[in-house]
Order: sequence, then C-alpha cells, then structure tokens
Amino acid sequence: MHNKPIIAPSILSADFAKLGDEVNEVLAGGCQWVHFDVMDNHYVPNLTFGSMICSALRDHGITAPIDVHLMVEPVDNMIEQFAKAGATSISFHPEASKHINRSINLVKELGCQVGLVLNPATSLSLIEESIQELDMVLIMSVNPGFGGQAFIPSTLDKIKRVRAMALKHNKNIRISVDGGVNQQNIKSIADAGADTFVMGSAIFNQEDRKLAIEQAFAQLVTK
Repeated sequence: MHNKPIIAPSILSADFAKLGDEVNEVLAGGCQWVHFDVMDNHYVPNLTFGSMICSALRDHGITAPIDVHLMVEPVDNMIEQFAKAGATSISFHPEASKHINRSINLVKELGCQVGLVLNPATSLSLIEESIQELDMVLIMSVNPGFGGQAFIPSTLDKIKRVRAMALKHNKNIRISVDGGVNQQNIKSIADAGADTFVMGSAIFNQEDRKLAIEQAFAQLVTK
C-alpha cells in the first residue's frame, strides 16, 4: 500500500443535533478525514443533506479534509455548491453525469481532488478512460442509499482489479471503500489494495469511539 491509510468517519451515522461536537470527537480520536454521504432521493432512495452542512462544519472550526460523496443526479450543480462550501475532495457516480470528463474537470477547476464511484454492479470500464485524471476511486461495498448495510464480499476482488488497473496506468490513486467497513473486515479490505476506509456505524454507534478507531487502525498495522 503506497498511501498512508486514512479512516474517514461518515457523518451519516452521527447525531445531527450535535454534529460539530461529534466530528470533533472522532477527529480527536485519530480519524483524519470527514466523509459526507450526500443523497438526493432521486439517484438513490434516500435524502440526507446539502452543502450548508459542509459550510456549517467549516464555520464551526473543522479544518480536516472533507471528503464528499455525491449520490445525486445531475451532479455538476452540487459539485459547485460543495466546492464553494469547503469540500476538499468530491467523488461522483459516472452514471449520474452525462459528460464524465466535463464533471471531472469541473471538480479540479474548483480546486478539489476528484474521484469516481463504482457501485457493486458498475463495470470498471466506466472509470478506465478517466483513471489518469483521478485522485481517488471510491468502491461501494453496499448498494448506495442507506447506512448500516452489510459488506458485500465480492468487493474484495473489485478492489484488487482497480488497484491492478491503476498500476497498469502507472497511477497511484487512493482507493476508498464505503459500506459495511468495520474492525473485523478492514484488514482484508486493506490487503486487497484499499487505503481509505469510510466507517459509519462502526465508529459513531460505539460507546467508546476512540477505542473503536484505535482498534481499526491496529488492524491496518497487523502483519
């Protein structure tokens, strides 16, 4: 694994009545990024939050990278909103953009890192033409739309194939995995080639969140 491992807690599992404090707690516990699962009740069957939450966390004093996963269609307007609100990286689904390259360029022009997202049934061919332009590939290990789902085991093979594709193109991208990632499976996900781990309930739903984070990182350094 070439990149330093990153754990990105998904605020989808946080308590929104005290979101600023929740995010401060997991960052103090050792997490490096904050992950946004943005759903529009159109591309996916759920509705979460918009860019004002990103702005609110920045205004609250959060300086850590904010990693935005757009499960919305169309994407370009939301890319602009989140970039202006303080996003660090923005990933979107290729199926949700009529012009993938144009959307990729928009993210980059707005000063953010860019990623494409693969659903469980999405072919790798949808990202291969664009992989040289990407900073990250986000692999969904559940079908997008809801938190708390179980990890789909076949994702491990997909991670390996994305890492092989990146190596073929001599591109050291981050490979992020989102959905059902926990302390029990994070090592096998890392061994497959991932270096960025979106964790929701496996952190926010635990009584001792700092311990949960430490246990996850411990698995990443286990030989």
